[in-house]
Amino acid sequence: MLLATYQHRFGQDVEAMARHLVDAVAVGWEELGTDLLDSAPPEIITALTGGERWPSSTLDHLITPDGSPPVRMTVTEKTAADQDLQWGYILRPHGIEVISLLHAAAGPVVTWNTDPRTGFSDHPAHWPAPASAPGVNPARAARPPLVSPATARGSSHIARPTHR
Repeated sequence: MLLATYQHRFGQDVEAMARHLVDAVAVGWEELGTDLLDSAPPEIITALTGGERWPSSTLDHLITPDGSPPVRMTVTEKTAADQDLQWGYILRPHGIEVISLLHAAAGPVVTWNTDPRTGFSDHPAHWPAPASAPGVNPARAARPPLVSPATARGSSHIARPTHR
């Protein structure tokens, strides 16, 4: 989904994409939706979502234990394990670095020109660091992996795993 978002909605402008996904959200994303695919060709949208549509939603209704305003989550290599995160994504000028919790130091980079319909395994063992991206033949259309905003420039969490 992030590949298609970069290629179509943001016209291959990684800075504009990062501003939207990271800077423009107050706390974080609950879910990234198909609105990020609004400029993508119908065949890509269908391949990524099976024709299903859902909106992006932010974490606007958080209540902290002490009643203070919620703050943006910052994820680092040291805090990722304590935050129950399984995946991290870093938007690089040349592609998306995908980091599994098992290999928190680094991960393979999926180049921005990769076909967004490429199937990727969500099994962390398929994402050793540093290796090439583990593309597989798509078995069926499924909702793509979703990320929170802290992911775009650091690392984050997939809200719902993919079944590719």
